[in-house]
Amino acid sequence: MKKPSYSLNQPGDPLAELVAQTDQRTLAVWAIDCTERVLPYFEEPFPHDPRPRQALVILREWIESGVFRMAAIRGASLAAHAAARDVGEDSPARSAARAAGQAVATAHVPRHALGAARYAQQAVHRTADAETAAAAVADEWDWQVRHLRALRQGR
Repeated sequence: MKKPSYSLNQPGDPLAELVAQTDQRTLAVWAIDCTERVLPYFEEPFPHDPRPRQALVILREWIESGVFRMAAIRGASLAAHAAARDVGEDSPARSAARAAGQAVATAHVPRHALGAARYAQQAVHRTADAETAAAAVADEWDWQVRHLRALRQGR
C-alpha cells in the first residue's frame, strides 16, 4: 500500500481559525512546542547541525525579552531552512528543520506558527508507515489543537 502524500494546505481546518484568534506570544510558545515534538527527527541524524535548535533559542529570547531584532529572527529562520535544504530528499528531518524555520518567524508574522505546526504534522506523516500515517497525523493535529487551547487558557 502506497502512503498518500501529505499536503501542508488544509482547507477548512479549524486550527487556522484558532491560530488567527491567538496572541503572538502564545503562538510563539506553541510553535516551539510543536517543533520540539519533531526536532529529534532532525537532531538524531544530524547531531552536529545546531541551526534548527538555534532558531528555537532565538524565538525564546524574543518571548522572554520582547526585543525584536529582525536580523536575528530572519537569519535564524533562513539558517533552519538552509539546514532543511541540506538534508536533501523529503524526510522527517527536512520537515522538522522547516518547522523550526517557521517557528522562529512567528516573532515577525504570527501566522508562521501555523507553518511550524503543519511541518510538524508533515514530519509525523513522513516517519509513519502507509497504514498508520493518517492516524499519526490526526493524533498530532489533535495534540496541537488541545495544546493551543490550553496555552490560550493559561494552563
